[in-house]
Amino acid sequence: MSSKEPKAQIPRHVAIIMDGNGRWAKQRGLPRLKGHEQGAESVRAAIRACREAGVKYLTLYAFSVENWSRPRAEIAGLMRLLRTFLRDRAQDLHDDHVRLRVAGRIGDLPASVRKELTRVVDETASYRAGTLILALSYGGRAELVDATRAIVNEVTAGTLAPDAIDEATISAHLYLPDVPDPDLLIRTSGEMRLSNFLLWQLSYSELYVTDVLWPDFREEEFRMALSSYAGRHRRFGGVS
Repeated sequence: MSSKEPKAQIPRHVAIIMDGNGRWAKQRGLPRLKGHEQGAESVRAAIRACREAGVKYLTLYAFSVENWSRPRAEIAGLMRLLRTFLRDRAQDLHDDHVRLRVAGRIGDLPASVRKELTRVVDETASYRAGTLILALSYGGRAELVDATRAIVNEVTAGTLAPDAIDEATISAHLYLPDVPDPDLLIRTSGEMRLSNFLLWQLSYSELYVTDVLWPDFREEEFRMALSSYAGRHRRFGGVS
């Protein structure tokens, strides 16, 4: 997108920090996992809203590297929910010709989850109507560490000169280098931080923070975020 473009329209890529599942459950006296279950319905709503609006890429912060420190029972429940989502909603991706991709340290995930992910990723690889990206065992700093290691290996092997390293080099060694940077970041539950999410890619993204908890974030809330984005001028460091 050119920095001279006067007004943003529909973002090509939307990233979402899905926050508030635990608080939603606590407010209702329910176990935390019930909040995650309800949050899965909001995932489906976001996918539908992207399809209707013409958003081509949707990245969801589904499980961070820090989330491994949560109680074992909660982690197990989250992994079960992920497997269920992959089994039960894969047909939706097929029907809409949406490709599934994954970003993160996938080797950290249980074998059963990796198996389901691989199956759906492979089955949807040829689709081009849209792309759903799940950030799993993901951390922005971890991604930059992994990219740095890969670059160092190339320098050591003599296939990359140190003085040839630039921003494009780093971008090319991220988990999904062919995916455009997000135009819009949505964060639910009112928290004003990035939480180690897409630290490199969000450099020029527009931010939209809402107090709505993720389990209550449905199509109407998504449309409000898109409406806010559409009214902004993106200068990318230039002068309007």
